[in-house]
Amino acid sequence: MFVKTFAGALVVTGLGLALAFGYGGGTGLAVAAILGVLEVSVSFDNAVVNATYLRRLSPRWQRLFLTVGVLIAVFGMRLLFPLVIVSLTAHVSPAQALRLALDGGGVEQAGSYANLLHEAHPAIAAFGGIFLLLLFCDFVFGERDRVWLTWLERPLLRIGKLDEVGVLVAVVVLLVVTETLTPADKTTTVLLSGLFGVLTFLLVNGLNELFDSGEHRPGAVHLVGRAAFTVFLYLEVLDATFSFDGVIGAFAITSDPVIIAIGLGIGAMYIRSLTLFLVRKGTLESYVYLEHGALWAIGALAVLLLLTIRFDVPELVTGLIGAGFIGAALASSISRNRRKHAEAAQYARERAELDS
Repeated sequence: MFVKTFAGALVVTGLGLALAFGYGGGTGLAVAAILGVLEVSVSFDNAVVNATYLRRLSPRWQRLFLTVGVLIAVFGMRLLFPLVIVSLTAHVSPAQALRLALDGGGVEQAGSYANLLHEAHPAIAAFGGIFLLLLFCDFVFGERDRVWLTWLERPLLRIGKLDEVGVLVAVVVLLVVTETLTPADKTTTVLLSGLFGVLTFLLVNGLNELFDSGEHRPGAVHLVGRAAFTVFLYLEVLDATFSFDGVIGAFAITSDPVIIAIGLGIGAMYIRSLTLFLVRKGTLESYVYLEHGALWAIGALAVLLLLTIRFDVPELVTGLIGAGFIGAALASSISRNRRKHAEAAQYARERAELDS
């Protein structure tokens, strides 16, 4: 199963590195490889969160996530999205944005592609941070059968009985961030971007709930039709928000958009393959707190994204915090499984003694 699931990622790696070498020589090859490794290392929590949604889809939609979804992730988010952002914020045509990208230039060089994208970062961070914060709030305030951090999650569940408390929290956080962290010339942009993040979450989540109720085939356990499409759309928006910091951070290594798209695309393929592997292995069913850890990692990422509006937060910090939450959740899951196994064994022994 491992080889079959990751075969596509291995093929993409080979083709991507060959393309990077043909485009940029040995330097292009090395930088693309580094970007791919960095993307994988800081995005494991993305794979776990994606798996919680992907397991609801049929095998056909899972394959689409790994094929069509990757094309959207690579060409849409890693290549076209930065060009669109630069085009909109710098008031230039997409063709001019592409020329700026190919001309190069570092973040410090005024008017360069990297510099213009860096200037647009507050708006990107506001949208992505608020969207991820709403996703986290939807989890911690929503009803569920199992809690992990009992001392914290149970009070939050009680608060979650208030209608739309997650949206209220997100809007309050957005207002605080706008007033305290945002440069004076960016306040309107950050506020509007954050509100757009709220609207995007409500739209996608609303469509998900609308179609989730009636789109199962008789006897099927996976979503199909419009319900599957909305979950697929949800996954693509999630990938977009997760990729924001990676795309921006990549310019610290290179300003070449082609190499960035290749390197981050290779990493994205591995993350998606890992997502599919987690689903097919039933990892989330075996280690029941992994989903909790991943969503707490998302909450931390949301806060860090919003902090980057004013402060520089290294991707390594983001990756370590996410890995810390997931590692702790995995350890708790293993401990729970051992305890349940011991209780079952004790019960079997007691029944055997009674029967004898």
